[in-house]
Amino acid sequence: MQGKQPLFSFGVISDVQYADIPDGRSYLGVPRYYRHSMLVLQRAVTNWNNQGTKLKFAVNLGDIVDGYCPKEDSLNAVEKVVSEFEKFNGCVHHMIGNHCLYNLPRKDLLPLLKIPTMDGSAYYEFSPTPEYRFVVLDGYDISAIGWPHDHPKTLQALKVLQEKNPNTDKNSPSGLVGLERRFLKFNGGISQGQLKWLDEILQDATHKKQKVVVCCHLPLDPGASSKTALCWNYDEVMEIIHRYDCVKVCLAGHDHKGGHSIDSHGVHHRVLEAALECPPGSDAFGYVDVYDDRLCLLGMDRMCSTEMVFNS
Repeated sequence: MQGKQPLFSFGVISDVQYADIPDGRSYLGVPRYYRHSMLVLQRAVTNWNNQGTKLKFAVNLGDIVDGYCPKEDSLNAVEKVVSEFEKFNGCVHHMIGNHCLYNLPRKDLLPLLKIPTMDGSAYYEFSPTPEYRFVVLDGYDISAIGWPHDHPKTLQALKVLQEKNPNTDKNSPSGLVGLERRFLKFNGGISQGQLKWLDEILQDATHKKQKVVVCCHLPLDPGASSKTALCWNYDEVMEIIHRYDCVKVCLAGHDHKGGHSIDSHGVHHRVLEAALECPPGSDAFGYVDVYDDRLCLLGMDRMCSTEMVFNS
């Protein structure tokens, strides 16, 4: 796209998972750098600000604080990360992830992240230009974490896990085969109310001839993610998305290694690499240039640059 100016640009980062604790490893043995992730975020904000007025906003794909953060430090840790995001010279659109919900309940978390809410859910949409619309999904709308223990959505989530995962540890995929491996407690689902809302938004975007970018902490396509990281009812979400031609790209986090796929309807799925797993001195963030027929992700270091071309 040399010589052509984008319609607009925005910053991206995912899975900061900061905690003021020594480095550790994931359950798969992947190194995690809990304190260094804050430095990655700080460099991301500096980079975005150095773009001048180019970046219209930034998107955080979720999980700003790690689940291993001591509970007595959770509020302070979340506030510390949020304050770093607020140093960006523009608006930051946040979404919640499982690690966010390990630390704070929704009623405390959503106001801190300035997430618009409907009855405690965290899905919303915004339109940075007349040509484009962004839809932010709440992948933990049906979840065993974040809601009160007796909340109907908690009970619905526990029912799903009881039916789909026979393990005592509902975070274990042991014995689960293929796509069934997604039914883990650290994942979640999209409620029927949210699915109805998504359908209405996409109808309206189609009427207005807008292109849509869908953002969700949980990946929505098996081709871009490990099966253990998928949204429980990703298939229902994608059935709605595939009814329309307006959705061009789905952005996600959660699966730290990152990924990219193009599904059967030509929708690009880009899972972002995690800031948490950057060794000291390395980075994983970037910004996206948006054109009428493509999104170009310019990634730093461990975040792979990606050109996502679609029919305009």
